[in-house]
Amino acid sequence: MGLGIKGLTFLLLLVLLVLCSNVSLSDARSGKHWRQNRASSSTLLRRKGKGKTNNSHKQYGKGNQDPYQPSPSTSPNVPVNPSERPVQGKGHPAPTMPPPSSGSGHTLPSPPPPLPPLLPPPQPPAAQSQNTVFNVVDFGARGDGVTDDTQAFEEAWAAACKVEASTVLVPSELEFVVGPISFSGPYCKPNILFQLDGTILAQTSTRVWGSGLLQWLEFTKLSGISIQGSGVINGRGQEWWTYSDPNDDDNDDVDAYNVELEKMPQIKPTALRFYGSSNVTVTGITIVNSSQCHLKFDSCQGVMVHDLTISSPENSPNTDGIHLQNSKQVSIHHTNLACGDDCVSIQTGCSDINIHNVNCGPGHGISIGGLGRYNTKACVSNVTVRDVNMFKTMTGVRIKTWQGGSGLVQGIRFSNIQVSEVQTPIIIDQFYCDRTTCRNQTSAVAVSGVQYENIRGTFTIKPAHFACSDSSPCSEITLTGIQLKPLIVPQYHLYNPFCWQAFGELSTPTIPPISCLQIGKPSGNNVMSDYDLC
Repeated sequence: MGLGIKGLTFLLLLVLLVLCSNVSLSDARSGKHWRQNRASSSTLLRRKGKGKTNNSHKQYGKGNQDPYQPSPSTSPNVPVNPSERPVQGKGHPAPTMPPPSSGSGHTLPSPPPPLPPLLPPPQPPAAQSQNTVFNVVDFGARGDGVTDDTQAFEEAWAAACKVEASTVLVPSELEFVVGPISFSGPYCKPNILFQLDGTILAQTSTRVWGSGLLQWLEFTKLSGISIQGSGVINGRGQEWWTYSDPNDDDNDDVDAYNVELEKMPQIKPTALRFYGSSNVTVTGITIVNSSQCHLKFDSCQGVMVHDLTISSPENSPNTDGIHLQNSKQVSIHHTNLACGDDCVSIQTGCSDINIHNVNCGPGHGISIGGLGRYNTKACVSNVTVRDVNMFKTMTGVRIKTWQGGSGLVQGIRFSNIQVSEVQTPIIIDQFYCDRTTCRNQTSAVAVSGVQYENIRGTFTIKPAHFACSDSSPCSEITLTGIQLKPLIVPQYHLYNPFCWQAFGELSTPTIPPISCLQIGKPSGNNVMSDYDLC
């Protein structure tokens, strides 16, 4: 029994010794002798793969730990993976986003990739900018009324030509001397505006004009070209005109003037001409003293002229106001025309012409023709002239053709024409001749379908003159509301109405009576054959 107690005591002591040795061993495991092994174990785990990391990601999906905190298992001594470069300072790798969870946990969705930095929208090149203004002064124009600014105008136009809806600016309060110049397309951009607020003076040096040119300022083959403003185009036609004032008592000045005239070429230029262009607008400007025609449209379509002023002396030769040729869809309105020839001249190839609210005079009236010169074919159709005032003009509304021509004038309407001191308000002349004598020829440009409505006022020579061809009589002439009273002027002799081979009808009685108009249609089929020509 005694041995039993001693043995039991010994066994208890052994157990205590064993327990104490286990505690020391556990403490030793946490000491410095185990650090290297722990580090090696961590490195070994990284080399084996992402098993531990994946386990951590799975915990993010089920727990509340912030997924953006670095893993607590990462040791500062562990090499950084190249794909995990520090972004938050102190060498810490960027956090790895957990994959999306398919369950109902709190996994945050993966953020979208970062957007590239916002860049300003690309600016169009300067040549493509809209509504760019090109001031002729910026290109070297002096505007002093003496210096030749032609080159500056050419350079300004060349720059504007490259830009759609650009503007060439001729500034106000300056006078620019410009020689003959062509503002040309067809490679110019459309819708260019020529803003004329200053004054353009024609060059008067004979060296500039050489043997003579047909135009001074010319716009060719353009689309949507517009000229507008409050400026002036001064053709300085006095340098070409061959007249002198008979009332001028200063003979020395007259002689000197005529000597100067001898230096200018016989071919005289039109002041402003448009050729081969579409959608043309001329508004607001003033054209004065052109050496010949003031404004001309040739082979143009879609023309608008309004609020325009044209002025030259009534004895300036061949200074037509507006000249139309081979042009269609033309509208002229609210315009003042005073010149030495036709206020408006409508030539062959014109159709759909609308003229209204125009003041004409002095001048030769509004004329269709002369047509068919040099045995040519001429066609004019659909012309309306209405609401026009004429004062001291040679004729009112006139159709004139040369002998020997062919073709047809048809669909003409003259309405609401107020005449005052007009020599002959109504004229059709198929024997037109601007010389002393012209050769008699059989063929003629036919005239058919002409309406005269509400033409009223005073005349000084003859109320109406219808001189039509024997081979191609005038047909379908209609007279309505004609009231013309004679005005006695000492230098003129009054005549009665005249008709020759003119057919049509009197819709109302006329004042004075125009009884010479033959009622009905001409015999034969001459008119129909001429219809076929156009």
